[in-house]
Amino acid sequence: MADRKKAGRRKRKQAAGKQAARNKAAMVGISTVVTMLLAVLLIQGQSLQKRIQENEQRKEELLAETETEQERTSEIEDMEEYMQSDEYIEKIAREKIGLVKDNEIIFKEVK
Repeated sequence: MADRKKAGRRKRKQAAGKQAARNKAAMVGISTVVTMLLAVLLIQGQSLQKRIQENEQRKEELLAETETEQERTSEIEDMEEYMQSDEYIEKIAREKIGLVKDNEIIFKEVK
């Protein structure tokens, strides 16, 4: 009976040793997977950071372009307002059509 107990203990020790080896292999596998996931996340994070910087730069460019276009729109509106004034109409009538006011003398340059 003593031999049976020793044999049973040996089997349990062997099984425990096999179990420990399986646990170590599982831990190494899990550690490898976690390390790979961290590496992938770091690479993706850097890629996203680069895209964020590019988008910020593009945003600044678009804001500057918007400001320029707003200034241009303001100039066009001012020009439109001026073109509807009597002063502009008179100027165009003088330059393009050659109209003059009453009692006005025109001097022409001889070339």
